[in-house]
Amino acid sequence: MEQTERAGTAADERDWPGQLHRLLREAQVRQVSYVPDAGHGRLITLAERDPEIVANVLTTEEEGIAIAAGAWLGGTRSALLLQSSGVGNCINMLALATLSRFPLLMLVTMRGEWGEFNPWQVPMSRATEPSLNAIGVQTMRAETPGELLETVAAALPLAFEAEQQVAVLLAQRLIGAKKW
Repeated sequence: MEQTERAGTAADERDWPGQLHRLLREAQVRQVSYVPDAGHGRLITLAERDPEIVANVLTTEEEGIAIAAGAWLGGTRSALLLQSSGVGNCINMLALATLSRFPLLMLVTMRGEWGEFNPWQVPMSRATEPSLNAIGVQTMRAETPGELLETVAAALPLAFEAEQQVAVLLAQRLIGAKKW
């Protein structure tokens, strides 16, 4: 509850990546795995610069599921940062998390929504939440910086204390539409 209250009273919501990084650190997340993504760009930079966090660059998103399993078995908390288009790459590997019942926290930047220019992003955007739910991953959605911080603060104990698999979906309206 304390994390939720602090997150909800953040003075400057424009620095939500910095505040999100703070929430992850407070929850003792010590590994962050990611495929490079502009929506997570600032959070990735903060994780890479943080001496308390091991930042793992992935060649494909499903590697992050295996890293999260290994981290948990080794006594470490991790988070997986990915884009909605990468969720499709993870569906089969997510069976490992749901059947083994280890904690999994995914932060998913959504594409194919608000102001999307790339038609290839739209189908997976529509399928992201239903696909995650079908495999047994609980989803939570955030549209604003305040909602994001409150949602992640609620997702952290659900993932790491209740040992659930949780994906927080960061709406494209929150991260901003790409322009080419």
